[in-house]
Amino acid sequence: MQPARVNRSRRQFLKESALVSLSPLLPAFLARSVAAADAKPDDRVLVVIQLDGGNDGLNTVIPFADELYARYRKELRIKPHEVLKLDESVGLHPQMMPAKELFDAGRLAVVQGVGYPNPNRSHFESMAIWHHACVGSEDHDGIGWLGRTADTWVSPEASSSGSIYVGVEAPSVAVRGRRANVVSLENEADLMLAPAIEQMIPPSLKANNDLSAFVQRSIDQSYAAAKQFSGSAAVQAGGNDGYPASKLGQKLRLVSRLLKLDGNTRIYYVSQPGYDTHSAQTYPHAQLLREFSSALKAFMTDLQVSKLDDRVVVLAFSEFGRRVDENASGGTDHGAAGPVFLAGSPVRGGILNGHPSLSDLDVGDLKMQVDFRQVYATLLQNWLAVDSQTILKEQFKPFDCLRPS
Repeated sequence: MQPARVNRSRRQFLKESALVSLSPLLPAFLARSVAAADAKPDDRVLVVIQLDGGNDGLNTVIPFADELYARYRKELRIKPHEVLKLDESVGLHPQMMPAKELFDAGRLAVVQGVGYPNPNRSHFESMAIWHHACVGSEDHDGIGWLGRTADTWVSPEASSSGSIYVGVEAPSVAVRGRRANVVSLENEADLMLAPAIEQMIPPSLKANNDLSAFVQRSIDQSYAAAKQFSGSAAVQAGGNDGYPASKLGQKLRLVSRLLKLDGNTRIYYVSQPGYDTHSAQTYPHAQLLREFSSALKAFMTDLQVSKLDDRVVVLAFSEFGRRVDENASGGTDHGAAGPVFLAGSPVRGGILNGHPSLSDLDVGDLKMQVDFRQVYATLLQNWLAVDSQTILKEQFKPFDCLRPS
């Protein structure tokens, strides 16, 4: 008899443990966020878009008036009449018309030649530098600059996540902190619990023990939160809401819906992969820029209509630019400095600095004009209202990219 009881207990434990392992996949965080007593609807939000793979900045923000551009880009160059001109010397790729419209409305800023000293052309190393906001590998401890930021907000009363990562990948190191909670979502379906989930609860969980009660509460709260999310105005307003069907468009659509729930999450992070264009670059790069531009415009328009645009700043970056000279395969190889985009009503729109020289290169790469940590310092100090030196571990001169408060 004893072995049978042991086996039943083991089976009971396995069932309950399996459901406990399932519970992190359920949006219990949403129940906390939706009902957050500490939510502050006027809190400022930062949305980060990672252009993953090393975006060719020279064919994104194009120095069309510089004769050296055509000399370096014989096959890949964008002809001057095709460029979406921002001023008399530089312009955007022709597939970036939605971004040009944001620029013309004063809601998009272009920072040129952004990088860091002694650039590293490894995807892994360069991304680690951007994610940690530290150049030295000895400081790459898996705790990112946004994670450190969210850690400063953690309190016993906090009731929602410090940051939300939207994507199929593991959350970026940038948002990983020591104490702050990071929620990872693949898509909107992660916030929708099918009614069948209730049927997954075995009768054994009705027993009055601590583990069962914990699991039951988690499922009840998650199910209620999911129903509230699916019935919310943010979701019901879906359908033909202006967002493109691209993966990035749908990620930003989900970010918008979460913002409209009035939780107090202040950092959102998404990634758009595919920018490692070593060969046959022309078409895929154009498609990537079109998807980025149209998704960003749809997001910013949605925020404006929802009267949330004064609360949100978007930062878009890539781990490095590409080489100035095209390669023999119709592509570009890993480079150094590249452009960064900032979007939102609080942003000081326009071209915020000059284009790096094409006649004064660093071993074939554009020279850095702005350390990316200067942009970070500005967003930390003047937007998220945290001490930038504490987060970045050094003092960096802020870069003037935000309007006065």
